[in-house]
Amino acid sequence: MNITLTVNGKKRTAEISPDDFLLETLRSLGFKSVKRGCDTGSCGLCTVLVEGKPVLSCSYLSARADGHEVTTIEGAGEEAKKVASALVGEGVEQCGFCSPGLVLSILGMKKELGKGATDDQIKNYLNGNLCRCTGYEGQLRGIRQYLEV
Repeated sequence: MNITLTVNGKKRTAEISPDDFLLETLRSLGFKSVKRGCDTGSCGLCTVLVEGKPVLSCSYLSARADGHEVTTIEGAGEEAKKVASALVGEGVEQCGFCSPGLVLSILGMKKELGKGATDDQIKNYLNGNLCRCTGYEGQLRGIRQYLEV
């Protein structure tokens, strides 16, 4: 079956099977920043935005994205750089493997929760975004800083 979706502002058509997941479809279209991690929807590495909301592409059927706007880290532009700057400013030094999914989740969170998000709301929103390099405290400080700007 064919689907049409807009990825990072450009209309794309893909031939998919009814049981293909968005992760596979995006990677087949050349978006290698969408990473395969757990394949169970638990690690957050595969996070992309669909219509501005974070989804785990390893468990989101490609057919559901038909006709929708999908944003990967390549399409997040200046806002992604602002998030990265806030994280680095708080000493979040990490390998970067989880960064695309984490940054996209943060962008979705800002849109949904806004400036007044509490620490508990932030932690709840990011539940499932796993990072092996940090203790999350620096990330939390960086996220708070980003949300306040």
